Amino acid sequence: MLNMRSSCFSIVLSLLPLAAAHPLEKRQNALPPVTSPQDESVLQLALYLEHLEQNLYHGGYNNFSEAQYTAAGFPAGFRDNINVIAQHEDTHAQTIATILSDAGYDPVPPCTYQFPTSTDPVSFVNTANMITTGGIGAYLGGASLLTDDPTLLTAASSILTVEARHDAYLRTGLGASPFPTAFDTALTAPFIYSLAQMFIVSCPRQLPIIVLPKLTLDAPKPPPNLQPPTAAGTQLKFSFDPATFLVKVNPSAPLYIGFINLVTNVTFVETASCGTGCVTAPVPEGVAGVAFAVLSTFSGGLNEDQLTQFGALAGPAEVVLS
Repeated sequence: MLNMRSSCFSIVLSLLPLAAAHPLEKRQNALPPVTSPQDESVLQLALYLEHLEQNLYHGGYNNFSEAQYTAAGFPAGFRDNINVIAQHEDTHAQTIATILSDAGYDPVPPCTYQFPTSTDPVSFVNTANMITTGGIGAYLGGASLLTDDPTLLTAASSILTVEARHDAYLRTGLGASPFPTAFDTALTAPFIYSLAQMFIVSCPRQLPIIVLPKLTLDAPKPPPNLQPPTAAGTQLKFSFDPATFLVKVNPSAPLYIGFINLVTNVTFVETASCGTGCVTAPVPEGVAGVAFAVLSTFSGGLNEDQLTQFGALAGPAEVVLS
């Protein structure tokens, strides 16, 4: 989502030589306007996530040396390309902030971040793959909301392709398939916003988006190169805190996991209890790549929007299957 603006920024740069050659000609609008509160909310979330990615990728460049990347099995130049990705995220964030400011809105500032699973080059790249996949899902989920000005959607589509290239490069570095599925998965604003909170220590300003209780995938952990893909029927173990549910739930009520995967498909499977705040559930047939698991009392019949609005008890947890 955030990426929508980077493309617009590129358009601005491409027009600069023309403006110099023809100073009396009126330049066409290159940065699309923000014409509705809905546009503003999409852009603020995009900027919120771009700040997260900025901090992540700059850390991946500054915290590990080229020798450490090489020793971990990454190809020559991998660290330098992490720096290129960081610069792309800088451009995205700067462009979105400019668009919001020009429209009279106050851009959301960066938060303080912590990436506890990013302690070496391999764990950093795995974390970056998960966050970037979530960012792609956020863009896909937000694209349908950008209906006021077609240039916003065009710009967003251009930035999405850059984010997808980032993710493919990360996955290739891990030895995984750069394109594990034919479709990516869209995420609603509350789902991606809730996912982002696991990396945030504090924020000078939060967005007016609901944060759902946390759902954690405890086991199994994906193999380092995501190969072989996690097979259908594999039991996944999740943990959560029932005391944090936003609604009252009968302790004896059956619980289900809704797996969001491949565009906006939701596949529900019944869980088995493994104690208080602990359930297991099998990977459903047809779920592949990266799925997003949501705990629910509903056994089916909900699409992703409905699951977001009234069906989610906790989540989502990102489940990397291949």
